[in-house]
Amino acid sequence: MIAFAKAEFRRPVSRSCGSASVPAWHAGFLKLLPAIRRHVRLCFRHLKAEAREEAVQEAVANAMVAYARLAALGKESVAYPSPLARYAVGQYLDGRRVTGQNIRDVLSALCQRVKGIVVQRLDYYDAETGEWQELIVEDRHATPAEVATVRIDFQSWLRTLPRRERRVALKLAVGESTSGVAKLFQITSGRVSQLRRELFQRWQEFQGEPVVAA
Repeated sequence: MIAFAKAEFRRPVSRSCGSASVPAWHAGFLKLLPAIRRHVRLCFRHLKAEAREEAVQEAVANAMVAYARLAALGKESVAYPSPLARYAVGQYLDGRRVTGQNIRDVLSALCQRVKGIVVQRLDYYDAETGEWQELIVEDRHATPAEVATVRIDFQSWLRTLPRRERRVALKLAVGESTSGVAKLFQITSGRVSQLRRELFQRWQEFQGEPVVAA
């Protein structure tokens, strides 16, 4: 664990590199960087590719800031790759970012962790067709908040359906015609109409509304 004294940050003497000014501690950090990167990549190996790269870059930036603070205190000699990497990973997992975060921003990891907010996508990836689809067709009279609420509820409702019915519901939800769905799933148009009514009733039940025969 690394603790830093509450001292005013002062940049060490810099040397000129062309038109840019490079901090004196920069070369020392670059020597540690490969080992730091390996360590944080190992810690974030369970994340998906995009999230992993973001986490690695954030942790590396956090480690760099920590090293710069040690350099400002004249303590570069106690800066080692593993402790710096562990500290940076801990900062990331705790929701602490180098640039800081607004606890009122729902996309902020800190806000999500402290307030228990879960952010979900409003689109859906169909693995069989290889296409991204909107979960529902928007009603022009609905407000953005109403549309977002329905889409989140709709995504949760889809998970309660058997696989085949879920696929039918998705096609109907994005505006596919009865005949188009019948052709796609190789069933009759009558069966699609029947499924439409059944799905409507299940949606009413899920919403806690009185079930009305379609």
